Amino acid sequence: MRSPSVLRDTQFLRLWTATTASGIATWALPFVLGLAVLSRSLTAVELGVLLAARTAGFLAAVPISGVLADRYLRRQVVLWSGLISAAAAPVLAAFVGNALAPAVIAALAMGVGQGACRPAFSALTAEVVEPGRRQEANAAMVMSIRVTTLAAPGLTALLALFVNTQGLLLGIGALWLVAALVSPAGSGSVAGSSGAGFVAEFLEGVREARRHPWFLAGLGALSAVIATGYSATSVVLPLVSRDRYGTEAVLAGALTAFTVGALAGAVLMARWRPRAAGWTGLVGLSLYGLAPLCLLLPVHPFVLIAVYAIAGLGFDLFNVPWFTATQREVEPSKLARVSSLDFLLSYGLAPVGLALIAPAISAYGAGAVLIACSVICFAAPALAALVPSSRDFGTPESSTTTSAP
Repeated sequence: MRSPSVLRDTQFLRLWTATTASGIATWALPFVLGLAVLSRSLTAVELGVLLAARTAGFLAAVPISGVLADRYLRRQVVLWSGLISAAAAPVLAAFVGNALAPAVIAALAMGVGQGACRPAFSALTAEVVEPGRRQEANAAMVMSIRVTTLAAPGLTALLALFVNTQGLLLGIGALWLVAALVSPAGSGSVAGSSGAGFVAEFLEGVREARRHPWFLAGLGALSAVIATGYSATSVVLPLVSRDRYGTEAVLAGALTAFTVGALAGAVLMARWRPRAAGWTGLVGLSLYGLAPLCLLLPVHPFVLIAVYAIAGLGFDLFNVPWFTATQREVEPSKLARVSSLDFLLSYGLAPVGLALIAPAISAYGAGAVLIACSVICFAAPALAALVPSSRDFGTPESSTTTSAP
């Protein structure tokens, strides 16, 4: 008999609301700042500086938050993370387009809040949701991100007709306040500090990650796909849409198709329990290799859009079992640190990839770069699948005993 849906659990609904609010706020900031460029209240250079500051804050906060969320109550880490971002929003609203230095400090603070809450949310999910319902819970989390990505651009653009940049930034601050205050308490069971110092405690998390070969292999594959394939297509897709097809509609269609495909993948994984969840996820991840290949070939635009939908589907075939397995297999007292390592490497390498792709295209040509990135997208998950424990993202015994009844 299947257990009741996790969506009926008040604690999980509070967690889902908090993560959704933080996700909308995280996504909205670059879009709102981009609108400020269009209205000429912000220059393109200033936009780049502000986004770089936010990224720097994010990357700096992730490992620190991982240690803090394993030392203290995860709820407290989420609370202070959200309050930091919420407090930074009015400062950014006051100085954006007027004084760059305080605006940069505010953007940095918002990045810190954004990065600090990620590992805590992941660990809090394991506290709030029982093992048998975590895959459904993680699917619901991923679905909220995809729906936000679909709906938020239009809603933000609509709001921009009636609210100026400062008002939108204050709205982002309100969302961070919701994330800070709505998040549930969790079980409250934490190991506390070992007294070994911050760096030593973070290295304990690294050692915990090394105990799980499937985690290292999967993280390596994910990081490779994001840093190469995702970065390359982010640079080349707008150029192909403009130069080959002569319209930005192909760019918009491909990005929308990716999100719709990812949403479909999350919906599928909410109920589907594949026998080899790890291999299924790695095959899904490798599907992104089709995207750079499709950009290389003179295909019909509908083929390109369909390929992006398939790539999106594959991404969440990987994401949902990946998060679920991490929460299942990693020692609870080190879960936030291992999650911080996940975010730090997978998403932290994305800016590096974006920075290197354009020079690589200039030096070797778009064709060579796209072929190389496609090969990496196929090869990295295949190599990860060779690790024995990657079949189920962990031991088969633990996967079986914690599956939904």
